[in-house]
Amino acid sequence: MPVNRMNSKTILHADCRFFLGYIPCRFHKSEGAHCENCSHYDRIEEKILIIKLGAIGDVIRTTPLLQKLKVEHPKAAIWWLTLTPEILPPTVDRKLKFDLANTLYIENVDFDLLINLDKDTEACALAKRISAKIKFGFTLIDGIPSPINSLARQKYVTGLFDDISKANTKSYPEEIFEICGYYFNGEKYQINRDGIDDSWKFPAGKKIVGLNTGCGVRWKSRLWPEEYWIELAKRLKTLGNEVVLLGGPDEDEKNRRIQSASGALYFGYFPLKKFIGLMNRCDLIVTAVSMAMHIAIALEKKLVLFNNIFNKNEFELYGLGKILEPPECRCYFVAECDRNCMKDLKTDDVYDAVVELLGAPAVSF
Repeated sequence: MPVNRMNSKTILHADCRFFLGYIPCRFHKSEGAHCENCSHYDRIEEKILIIKLGAIGDVIRTTPLLQKLKVEHPKAAIWWLTLTPEILPPTVDRKLKFDLANTLYIENVDFDLLINLDKDTEACALAKRISAKIKFGFTLIDGIPSPINSLARQKYVTGLFDDISKANTKSYPEEIFEICGYYFNGEKYQINRDGIDDSWKFPAGKKIVGLNTGCGVRWKSRLWPEEYWIELAKRLKTLGNEVVLLGGPDEDEKNRRIQSASGALYFGYFPLKKFIGLMNRCDLIVTAVSMAMHIAIALEKKLVLFNNIFNKNEFELYGLGKILEPPECRCYFVAECDRNCMKDLKTDDVYDAVVELLGAPAVSF
């Protein structure tokens, strides 16, 4: 018969932040530690689950909550369910990708606090099913995404009526803090910096300006004309700056044309961590509302932000940027603008904003 070598008196700290239950913890692997003599024992008294599935930018702009949660619940383990767990910072204890396996997993855990900030039906359905003593955000009622309580009602209503959304004066961090019963006090974005490759070679002594020329395929109404990017790149290079073009596969052909016409640098498009590393080398980013905008804010970069179809009050730039909008823009949450209003946002205005933020003397053209 097989011999059971486990000592029935072995001490196990299943309530430790680092205890996994199915494999050794990292301190056993690195130090040979056992629960009874481990100096890293960190007792968990609460479990908090955040559901924010969404796009990478949406996930990043939700991370200011982590700082507040760590203050209010210092002995809690924070779990986060999302489509992009790789972007989450180390302050999240369990980063879970939204899939069947992890859905089954969290449905069998009792949480102390659940925060669902998505109004998508699958997120709301899951929020309804999960066991938690306290819930904030959104749930499913009679098959309809709905606010869990009155704290989420205002954010819920702004998503239903454009006129109410336009009248909103609060930033997104303010809104999500209020949903959880908190006051926003300037808590910063957080991002996972592990594995970021920022070994890019640039000439010494030059300011590096990143031009993110895309904004996703859905919202073409946000696109700034290609010829404007070319003119801006040329003018910024005349000031002695290094200009690097940023984007993904959808911007590749456009960026190659801009590079050829302007002399700006373009290295191609890359996986997320390498893209973040390239942005991290920039002193200032020019971009429309996009994933790159949220990454720039998380990296605390100076920022010139183009906006036309959203309420500019929702963007928290932490004093590091300027928001530029075309005059008399009538489009709001539309995929395509019938008059292409972004052409009315002139290169002069963007150039002046970049010069102001960089603190460089302007050159007349």
